[in-house]
Amino acid sequence: METFTSYDGTALAFRTLGAGPPLLCLPGGPGRAADYLGDLGGLSAHRTLILPDTRGTGASAMPADPATCRVDRLVADVEALRRHLGLERLDLLGHSAGGSLAMLYAAAHPDRLDSLTLVTPSFAAVGLPSDTGAAEVIAARAGEPWHADAVAAHRHMRSARTSSEAAPYRFAFEPLMYGRWDDAARAHAAADPAQRSLPVSEHYYKDYTPDTEDLRQRLAALPCPVLLLAGELDLWPTARSAADASPLFSSTQLTVQPNAGHYPWLDDPSTFTTTVADFLTGRPPGPEAALTGPVPRRAPR
Repeated sequence: METFTSYDGTALAFRTLGAGPPLLCLPGGPGRAADYLGDLGGLSAHRTLILPDTRGTGASAMPADPATCRVDRLVADVEALRRHLGLERLDLLGHSAGGSLAMLYAAAHPDRLDSLTLVTPSFAAVGLPSDTGAAEVIAARAGEPWHADAVAAHRHMRSARTSSEAAPYRFAFEPLMYGRWDDAARAHAAADPAQRSLPVSEHYYKDYTPDTEDLRQRLAALPCPVLLLAGELDLWPTARSAADASPLFSSTQLTVQPNAGHYPWLDDPSTFTTTVADFLTGRPPGPEAALTGPVPRRAPR
């Protein structure tokens, strides 16, 4: 684990994993340490993954001002890490709430990106819904033995006013977030409480109001290619929400991974890593990808 000092003196931690060109990977949660990303299903065989713990999570210090944990203010931490690494430009990946942060970074620093990969991202940062059609996705899984308990927990979580109120119901709800509820998924979900900082979760979107018109103009003007990867069975975002959001970008590869939930690298590591690695090297997408707009291709690096 390595550390650096961000703009306000807060000590932040990150680790590197794998080999190849660097890929900066922003974790979600919100407020979950980057450990839950693992090696992204073996993506570390293709890329050197840079895995930062968001301020206040994992090995990163809690800032003196918790309001600096808000998603738009975290952009400065990403930029501070880029500078610390000495990278002129980045390949950037954001998962879940980290996808919101990645979009805000892209809007603020478009000249620093070679590519943007959004894995099952939240669209809260740009003021778009992430749960369009979620009821249908939930209903389609009614034959699962855990379904009734998960739906009841989902109801409690939706009515909770804070992350702390929702926390007791999270594990019962978790089967809905995975493509298959097997031993690997249960272990991954069980690790969540120890990896999650509830204060960071509470502040991530607190008092945040996006300037949607400005953000959408900036994202539409991004000069780099964008991969938007959704899970067929995910609830946040649903595949329908991802499709609705794809026109935000002028050059988007929208891929819906079959039978995958919110963590597609766990549900089918091979498909996930092939999709992301091919995108990063400029290879044409497979037949499962839907394209919106021309996707500029770079020479393999």
